[in-house]
Amino acid sequence: MVSPTEEIEFLARSDHRVGVLEALRDGPCVRSELRSTTGASAPTMSRVLGDFEERRWIVREGSTFELNPLGEFVADRFFDLREGMAIERKLRDVWQWLPRDMAGFSVELFADAVVSRPGPGYPYEPLERLGHLLCGTERMRGFDSVVHKSINNEAVCRAVLDGMELEYVYSPVALEGTYAWNPERVAAAAAHENCTLYVHDALPDGDRCGLGIVDDRTGICCHDVETGALVCVIDTDAPEAREWAIETFERVRAEATTVDPRELGTTETAELTG
Repeated sequence: MVSPTEEIEFLARSDHRVGVLEALRDGPCVRSELRSTTGASAPTMSRVLGDFEERRWIVREGSTFELNPLGEFVADRFFDLREGMAIERKLRDVWQWLPRDMAGFSVELFADAVVSRPGPGYPYEPLERLGHLLCGTERMRGFDSVVHKSINNEAVCRAVLDGMELEYVYSPVALEGTYAWNPERVAAAAAHENCTLYVHDALPDGDRCGLGIVDDRTGICCHDVETGALVCVIDTDAPEAREWAIETFERVRAEATTVDPRELGTTETAELTG
């Protein structure tokens, strides 16, 4: 008896079989359409269709082939597996920085994400991606426990001064470090009515990643656990990811303490941030 794994191999090892299954998943096709779609020769197409008929996945009516309910079941499960493996391959090298403590997170939320990592000889791609996400957005929400590079801090301050609405939750160390980066610039941005800062002494996944939400995208900023350096930015425009991110942010914000901009850099702020 052929095992389920062997049946998966039967499909996966042949691009023509996968192509025919995918084409028939979209609807009935005649043989010439299947050959055109897959690039298969006439003998190869005859073998593929014969194998599918033998497995009782397809039915034929005249010159038209289509999946029957069993074939639809096989196609759905096979392409779900293929999609899942594609997501896994995209996130395989960054899994260790993905959220673990943020309730409701799943890799499926970021299935179509843009993954920005430092490349050979060019370590700035994540920083540039952050800048791109900030450019032109009208609202930004999020939280993080690291101090971002000067170029990103400057981009946030400039955007706030230009009218962008900002709600951001810092860890005590990140708030202190961000203020120390440029006290006058940070204080000027924090004083604007469109800017609200918070502090939270136990951000979820604080040693691993932060969360950012701009107008049309949701991003995860991944940090090296030992150094805190930005190692990756993963962002998506998926509505499900945005819904999850907003719910997560609102939970964190509800637990945080609002920062009085007049107290930034003072003794009161030092006490507030512990």
